[in-house]
Amino acid sequence: MKIWAAAPKTVQANTNNTARRRAAAEGWGWETVAEELKRKASVASALAHDRFRKRCRRANGSQNRISGIPLEWESVDQENVIVADIQALANARQSTATVGRGFIAEWTVTIILLLFGTTTLVQAFVIPTGSMENTLLVGDHLLVDKLAFAPPGSASASLLPYTDVKRGDIIVFRYPVDIGQTFVKRAIGIPGDRIRLVNKQLILNGHPVNEPYVYHNTDYIDSYRDNFPSEPNVHVSDGALDMLQNHVKNGEVAVPPGCVFAMGDNRDSSLDSRYWGFVPRANIVGKPLVIYWSYNASTEDLTGASLGWTHLLDVVEHFPTKTRWSRTFRLIRGYPLK
Repeated sequence: MKIWAAAPKTVQANTNNTARRRAAAEGWGWETVAEELKRKASVASALAHDRFRKRCRRANGSQNRISGIPLEWESVDQENVIVADIQALANARQSTATVGRGFIAEWTVTIILLLFGTTTLVQAFVIPTGSMENTLLVGDHLLVDKLAFAPPGSASASLLPYTDVKRGDIIVFRYPVDIGQTFVKRAIGIPGDRIRLVNKQLILNGHPVNEPYVYHNTDYIDSYRDNFPSEPNVHVSDGALDMLQNHVKNGEVAVPPGCVFAMGDNRDSSLDSRYWGFVPRANIVGKPLVIYWSYNASTEDLTGASLGWTHLLDVVEHFPTKTRWSRTFRLIRGYPLK
């Protein structure tokens, strides 16, 4: 049986309290307090050890026995006496620091993944105009798949699920006239295709095409819009002029390599390739996947100078009644053109 000589808890407590009072009076730092507590505990332990051995000798003579039980004395290394409350404080500080670092690391990873997802995988867009009615309405909020179309010459094209643009796909792209704006249209012609319109009817590669998605909101025939290509009767961009001058053969627009000819489903009210030319392949961002929310808002609400608080207040006030619930989570699919 081993009896360990150490200062009783009451002695340690009194020693600690004395050291704390002295530290407060003299303005000691944590290192000085620790050294003082260690010294006090060492002295108290040595005194207690000495008193305990004297009591044992008086009770049992000079023999090292207590009630017939042989004792084996061991000395205490005073340098290894640990003051409990100082060690607990150090452990608490270390634990707090570890928790803080873990919290910061978790949020850092979350933010990085969020930024990666919204800039590389999918991105949210809202439809501000009616050029794609009735397929997409003003106020439709979309999630766009940015991995859908492989960029030309990309080394990752064989590794990721990329596809090329097909006739009839709905595409999201940077507006060729101002790449700061994002447009949504339907791809009508791909490289090598020949396109013309005769009295609003699409003729693709010499054959009339059935377009069940097309919406006409006027009954009259416009000489340029509905019989294309022809002499423009409105202002068109330089891209459209180049298309009309250099890419029209036998009364048809021929789509050059690396480009797409796009038009809106609301064929009578769409600013599209007829007015600004081809969409460069590099401008295509992706294709819409789903309408995650649709709200009955006007173009002015979504594009005007008042966009912000006015629209937010309108959403708060009329969210249940102006939300188009039947369009929520509606998948968006292209229509193959042949």
